[in-house]
Amino acid sequence: MAKLKFAANLSFLYQDLPFLDRFAAAAKDGFQGVEYLFPYDWHENELISRLKDNGLSQVLFNVWPGDWHAGERGLASLKGREKAFRETLDQALGYADALGCKQLHIMAGLRDDGTSAAAQQQTYTENLAYAAEQCEKHEITGLIEPINIKDMPGYFLSSVSMAEAILTEINHPNLKLQFDMYHVQRTNGDICLQYKRAAPLIGHIQIANPPHRFEPDNGEINYPYIFDMLEKHGYDGWIGCEYKPSMATSETLGWAQAYLQR
Repeated sequence: MAKLKFAANLSFLYQDLPFLDRFAAAAKDGFQGVEYLFPYDWHENELISRLKDNGLSQVLFNVWPGDWHAGERGLASLKGREKAFRETLDQALGYADALGCKQLHIMAGLRDDGTSAAAQQQTYTENLAYAAEQCEKHEITGLIEPINIKDMPGYFLSSVSMAEAILTEINHPNLKLQFDMYHVQRTNGDICLQYKRAAPLIGHIQIANPPHRFEPDNGEINYPYIFDMLEKHGYDGWIGCEYKPSMATSETLGWAQAYLQR
């Protein structure tokens, strides 16, 4: 069976520390990989030094999603924003090359009421096909993630089935599914069934436990069962710990002792 490997999401974990100090905290707790939302507030060299000093792999980060503070949640599906989308993709690829990161999450954006859903999906598909080609040049995989619309109202890509259809249509090896079990459970459940169906398309997994998005052993999902399933099915990618700790992060890692290397 495949041994599972977990990455600390530094946008969610260790929030009692300044961001750049979270790398050392994650390594001390036994993580060998890290992910986070955005690296763009820091120079690449600052991040590279934190990775090297702590023996960490940069696993994932997001392409810049537009004006986050104004409510934008990605540009990939927005007609008329193609130029901005390509610019943010180029920026992300530059950071990924510098950090040795092999995966980028490409956020879809919110539903645009000024265009039909079909037209918006066409824009999304065209932009993703372009992104896949650019990612291939850098030996990087682009990822798309269905996000539940309870937490992010209006998000355009909200179901695994929609993501599967888009990935199947584009059919490019450098574009895969980011399977977030928290979002899948919040959307319509059936995590194991949906995972097994989508497994050939999955490039990355993230975990948290509803209803409060807490650590894996604090909520409604039976993660020991899930982890056993992933091992039996030979999943060998990273699993991002994108959860909100209910207490100090290090105190929430009891579930992970069999996997982390202290």
